[in-house]
Amino acid sequence: FESANSFLNAVLCVETNLLPLDLLHQTKQIEVCMGRTAKSSDGIYSDRIMDIDLLLYDALIMETPQLVLPHPLMNQRVSVMEPLAQIAPDLKHPVLHSTMAELLKKIS
Repeated sequence: FESANSFLNAVLCVETNLLPLDLLHQTKQIEVCMGRTAKSSDGIYSDRIMDIDLLLYDALIMETPQLVLPHPLMNQRVSVMEPLAQIAPDLKHPVLHSTMAELLKKIS
């Protein structure tokens, strides 16, 4: 989306003992602590101080009202796939069965 403000997209890989929903809860707390007040909704994106998305959790496939893994839109977003393919080009998407590098190539 377009914004008058500069923003940065990044992807990181972490190791955790937290279960996916617990990890989601922790990331939401981080967002609030950093000043996030609003959530984008209905496909309309707005500026926010911090936005943390869980993209993958190993090869887990999960769908709950709170969390869908893998992230259902990740493979459609160059801003997600480019840094993800940089850190894990050979990682396979557990649903699409393509590597992150292959998925990026499809949308670039």
